[in-house]
Amino acid sequence: MLRLISQFIGDESGATAIEYALIAAGISMAIIVTVRGLGTTLSGRYAAVNASLK
Repeated sequence: MLRLISQFIGDESGATAIEYALIAAGISMAIIVTVRGLGTTLSGRYAAVNASLK
């Protein structure tokens, strides 16, 4: 039983998958924040162009 517990504690195969998932989540959050920021900026510029054309 003690050997089984020590093998379970020493097993790091799932840790790599979790690390990759955290990296992917961080990158996706950065992309979302950037796209939302650009969307707001572009929306304001389109509104200004639209108002100047009228």
